[in-house]
Amino acid sequence: MPRIAEFYGIAIYMYYRDHGAPHFHAVYGEYEAVLIRGLRVIEGRLPQRALALARAWGKLHVEDLERDWELAREHRPLRRIAPLV
Repeated sequence: MPRIAEFYGIAIYMYYRDHGAPHFHAVYGEYEAVLIRGLRVIEGRLPQRALALARAWGKLHVEDLERDWELAREHRPLRRIAPLV
């Protein structure tokens, strides 16, 4: 499972075998949430602060996330995406 970004203790992953609409996994400690289009949680949960940071990052990197989603679907190496600073 490729880690594509990390910031403020939040790790962002995208899986090669995932299906459905483009989404990413945000992991913060023992919590994990799946965010579609970087905004809506479709599975799991994160503490409010971590969720707000993951959403803000997702909004900033829509094009990068779409590019990595296409790479994942083609089973090609994913590119790292800049962290939220």
